[in-house]
Amino acid sequence: MKTCLVVDDSKVIRKVARHILETLNFRVSEAGDGKEALDACLVSAPDVVLLDWNMPVMSGMDFLRALRVSAVTSRPKVVFCTTENGMAHIRAAIEAGADEYVMKPFDRETLESKLQIVGMA
Repeated sequence: MKTCLVVDDSKVIRKVARHILETLNFRVSEAGDGKEALDACLVSAPDVVLLDWNMPVMSGMDFLRALRVSAVTSRPKVVFCTTENGMAHIRAAIEAGADEYVMKPFDRETLESKLQIVGMA
């Protein structure tokens, strides 16, 4: 069973994403910010990270940069999940190491297609 870490400061978004991912047969864990997520990845890296952009403590971009230079041995696929839809944001996320990008709000079909693109569905 593939694993996914859902990183978002919104409990509601984490709950919705968890529900969708569980129907796609993922084992899901959650983090409320980038620092929590980085700590979780250092303990046990998931197959994929569904990552919010704007969060307190450590943003999605800061998490991505920290993940790239961390001791995490198997780098998870990263799908940015956010309301930021400008081309500059998308380009910055990809350049920082994101594998794909999904806009909020998203549904099962949209998330599943993004996971297929990164080879995780």
